[in-house]
Amino acid sequence: MLKRHHRFFQTAQVVRDALLVGISFWIAYVLRFSLPELIPYGSISPRSETLWVGTTLVVLWPAVGWLSGLYVSRRLRGVGEELFDVAKVSVIAFMLLVTLTYFVRDERFSRGILLLGSVISVGMVGSARMLARGLLRALRSRGLNLRHVVVVGTGEMAARVARTLHNQASLGMRVVGFISADEGEPEGRLDAPVIGTVGELGRLVGPSRGIDQVIVALPIERLGVLREMMEVLSHEPVDVRVVPDFYQYATLCGSIDELAGMPVINLQDTPLIGWNLVAKRAFDVVASAVGLLLVSPLLALIAAAIRLEGRGPVLYLQERVGMDGRRFTMVKFRSMRADAEQGGAAMATPDDERRTRLGAWLRRLSLDELPQLWNVLRGDMSLVGPRPERPCFIDYFKREIPRYALRHKIKAGMTGWAQINGMRGNTSIAKRVELDLYYIEHWSLLLDVKILLRTLFGGFLSPNAY
Repeated sequence: MLKRHHRFFQTAQVVRDALLVGISFWIAYVLRFSLPELIPYGSISPRSETLWVGTTLVVLWPAVGWLSGLYVSRRLRGVGEELFDVAKVSVIAFMLLVTLTYFVRDERFSRGILLLGSVISVGMVGSARMLARGLLRALRSRGLNLRHVVVVGTGEMAARVARTLHNQASLGMRVVGFISADEGEPEGRLDAPVIGTVGELGRLVGPSRGIDQVIVALPIERLGVLREMMEVLSHEPVDVRVVPDFYQYATLCGSIDELAGMPVINLQDTPLIGWNLVAKRAFDVVASAVGLLLVSPLLALIAAAIRLEGRGPVLYLQERVGMDGRRFTMVKFRSMRADAEQGGAAMATPDDERRTRLGAWLRRLSLDELPQLWNVLRGDMSLVGPRPERPCFIDYFKREIPRYALRHKIKAGMTGWAQINGMRGNTSIAKRVELDLYYIEHWSLLLDVKILLRTLFGGFLSPNAY
């Protein structure tokens, strides 16, 4: 099997990457000094010095990759993660070589060559690794380069692990069988035999069995046997992984994190932290400022029309609940009579008699929402997010709809995933919550742009806008 030649293939990867880095350096050298009109230069470094720097890079790049774990076999590593690791190694090697050339000679070697070579090396090494990844996946799909796995557990979660590995044949992980935590453990729909119990673990995973990996997929109440298992497995040359049953309790953005060096499982979190939060806020500020400038003539026209239609304020100020349950004053164009809420707050209905004639059109076209661009610029809201509700309705929704309060993990938005999927007006609140939580869990700036474009090109004309 290919796994017996792991060291050979690991060495081949190092040689391949070193060769590609050398070619990248040569291409960068040729490009740098073959275009004097485009990239002027004073003089060309001596050939011996160029050879010395290039050789150092060819040795340094794989060394950095080795120390950073780039050549450790991790078949579960994703494409994006592997490309990021390649880019990281190139940046570190570039910085080390620039530092080295600075201290060993009076004049610096062309940093343009080193920088260009680093960029080219990312493309060439990354492409080679993607090609190798595709070849290995093809081989594994044909039964070569396999890892043999036993799954500890016979319940539904263990069965799901086995099905996942079976469906992802390109990972090259074949389930040999299941190991029961005890004889009374209930069984799920298993696609492989139960080969024994935890008490027989030492015999079942010994070298003669050819087992490479043990995956523990036990319910949380049965994880007490893990200590007993590790006492046995610590004497065996197998990888051990645990599929955490904690995720059954995850309500939003479940993940594994780190706290001061300790692994932490997040059961309820938000993706909008750190640079994600900065990026979303920067996008909101720029887009809302530009939007206010572009629609200012329309805002003035609507304000004049509301004033001419009858007495009452142009703007309607209403208290809403936003991120972390904080209250803020949301701004809208007034679309109802001035005395519409003397009898108390009420949800909008298709034939709402409180609307003015102009207000009905403003709601139908969603133009009454445009002043909320000011809320976005102020930071009360975001362009995209769950729509904010009034405090008097939220107390009821929190009691009646599971996970409703999780919508407040991020800022409320002018539009959202629920709105472009038809959940506006008097529609299902439960379905709206489901779509809002989907948006929070899958947030990205690209998704925000997609939602905004769909809102601009048709989202304003929802039949449920009233």
